[in-house]
Amino acid sequence: MKISYKKHVLEFNFPAGTSRGVMESHTVYYVKIEDSTDSKHFGLGECAPLQGLSIDFLPNFEDILAKICQQLSAITNLDFSTLYELIPESLPSIRFGLETALLDYKNGGNRILFSNDFSTKNQPIEINGLIWMGDKGKMLQRIEEKINQGYKTLKLKVGAIDFQEECFLLERIRNSFSEADLCIRLDANGAFPPSEALKKIEILSKFGIHSIEQPIAAHQKLVMRDLIQKTSIPIALDEELIGIFGNDRQELLEFLQPPFIILKPTLLGGFESTKKWIHLAENHEIEWWITSALESNIGLNAIAQFAGDYMINLPQGLGTGQLYSNNVGSPLKIENGKLYYDQNSNWDLAFTS
Repeated sequence: MKISYKKHVLEFNFPAGTSRGVMESHTVYYVKIEDSTDSKHFGLGECAPLQGLSIDFLPNFEDILAKICQQLSAITNLDFSTLYELIPESLPSIRFGLETALLDYKNGGNRILFSNDFSTKNQPIEINGLIWMGDKGKMLQRIEEKINQGYKTLKLKVGAIDFQEECFLLERIRNSFSEADLCIRLDANGAFPPSEALKKIEILSKFGIHSIEQPIAAHQKLVMRDLIQKTSIPIALDEELIGIFGNDRQELLEFLQPPFIILKPTLLGGFESTKKWIHLAENHEIEWWITSALESNIGLNAIAQFAGDYMINLPQGLGTGQLYSNNVGSPLKIENGKLYYDQNSNWDLAFTS
């Protein structure tokens, strides 16, 4: 096998605001595993370390990736156990990218990594419409656009603009749409100070909120457990899971006992790691959904197909494919708040070669 990578800078269609700041671009690395005797047979993956979140967002990330690609290229008949052995869990986005590429390669190199109703039978996955932060007028415009596009669940980023303005937006939505008509999720990205979190969540609860992701910053377990026990809005753990491996996964879930967890394979170390979280969550009667972490369509496709392997009860967070002006062209399509893999569309892999 020949294993290589290519750097690509994704450009946002608009400044994407969260409580951690505004993003205008995102650097990713496409990894390719190809047959040394047949250049048409290749698998693609995506390493997309996210600044401020990925534990492997490092100054020497590209050097580490290049060395790993060189090491793996020297292995005859690379398998998954060898890949997991050579790439530590402390490099989650690299694990995810190369795991995806190897899955693609071993399944024929046609971007069908998981054969299920989503990837082969046009069965859609319901997703939430993501509302990025901005000024009140811009956010209201985005909310109206998503509702007109047929989304039944909206996820609003909160915690960066004035709290009263955020409440105004939620009140505006609820004046037009009941909880039965529209589900609202909130994502604070850890923005609430611990001393204010419970009070703010109680104010937000009057707007009929389904859940709130990571209201306070990660790694404040005592405060988080207290919030989970007291708040009237169910809490979903997101950043709290990043960098947690081995037996620490179970210990975290047993200590915090959250109603929901959010699973991002790029940040958690790939599909094998995500499967372990799902297994533990279901054993502890914790609900979950899968979310992309700003990958291009290469990573998003893999994550969506992985999600399609499960009985899905909740809308997933897989609507990020439309964020970039220079995304990889793919068969992924969104209609009426649902993600499809269009069997009649082709991939345009110019950015990856």
